[in-house]
Amino acid sequence: MEVYADYAATTPVKPEVIEEMMTIYKSHFGNPSSIHSIGRDARRYLDESRRTVAKLLNAKPSEVIFTSGATESNNTAIKGLVYANEHLGNHIITTKIEHHSVLHVFEQLEKEGYDVTYLDVDDTGAIDLDQLKEALTNDTILVSIMFVNNEVGTVEPMYDIEDIVSESNALFHVDAVQAIGHLDVNFEDFKMDTLSLTAHKFGGPKGVGVLLVRDKTPIEYSQLGGEQETKRRAGTENLAQIVGLTKALELAHKNRDDNNLHLMQLKELFLVSLQERAIPFEVNGSMIDTTGHILNLYFPFIDVETMLTLLDLANIYVSSGSACTAGSTTPSHVLAAMYEDEERAKHSVRFSFNELTTDQEIKYIVAEIHKIYHKFKEE
Repeated sequence: MEVYADYAATTPVKPEVIEEMMTIYKSHFGNPSSIHSIGRDARRYLDESRRTVAKLLNAKPSEVIFTSGATESNNTAIKGLVYANEHLGNHIITTKIEHHSVLHVFEQLEKEGYDVTYLDVDDTGAIDLDQLKEALTNDTILVSIMFVNNEVGTVEPMYDIEDIVSESNALFHVDAVQAIGHLDVNFEDFKMDTLSLTAHKFGGPKGVGVLLVRDKTPIEYSQLGGEQETKRRAGTENLAQIVGLTKALELAHKNRDDNNLHLMQLKELFLVSLQERAIPFEVNGSMIDTTGHILNLYFPFIDVETMLTLLDLANIYVSSGSACTAGSTTPSHVLAAMYEDEERAKHSVRFSFNELTTDQEIKYIVAEIHKIYHKFKEE
């Protein structure tokens, strides 16, 4: 049996999405900026995608910018908001558990002379709201906090956070990559100024994402060239992938409640099955403020590299954290921020599921962990 349990890293492209994309590749190959009928045909698909994405996220079509993915969206938002507002202050805030496409941008801005506050988190991965309140000053121009953590699945208290930020002059950016398909992301309802997402986390293709920018937000755009995306992002639009993203978002939206129920049941089955077999483990993160698709577990009896290798040999594919740092043996910065115990990160594995995951697959994973435990327990 083969079990893929690394859906937080990427998801397979859904058949319905591939079908829509192939139609574009085969029959609607025009450049949306061309004024002849082939170009206008392509433009129609682009405009329709923008309207659909806006509707699904409750944003205005004018607030939707198509990008190459969340890394570009995060870079564009953070640098763009900071550079456009640097005359108002020099202080920016983020958390210690952000994805590297946010953290590394803040580290770069720090080198450029900006004053950065990195907020702490508790052992569930939630930020300290009082610390956020205290960190905000008249000089703070940007706060960037993720919606759902990609390693442990903790959902940050977004309504509380935005209430605090909205009382200051700071702009607010949210990396919502792991929230799409799991939580109701309603841009109009929230007070955030910018929001990023990427298609390949919810059954869409890699290499395409969205940056939502609220109307009248002061932001600078750095990618120069043509006048695509209403002069905000130069470069010929990747129409087939944009259409793929749109279809994937429609499906994620439509099936969200059913999928969430399925995922919570899988998570419960996993934890109960581990307990039944008396395998020692602890959950990293929150058991309450969490999504169903990510489960990060601490196994005291084995180091993570050995565990990943043995699971891989059993055809079970998981990770120790963000796929963007995989291949590096640096312990997870997320777990390091959550727990004082440095050893914990070296013994923790992230399992992540989606609607394709079955009960049988969960039972197979637990059975293999059980074998590994017995092998190492004796040693």
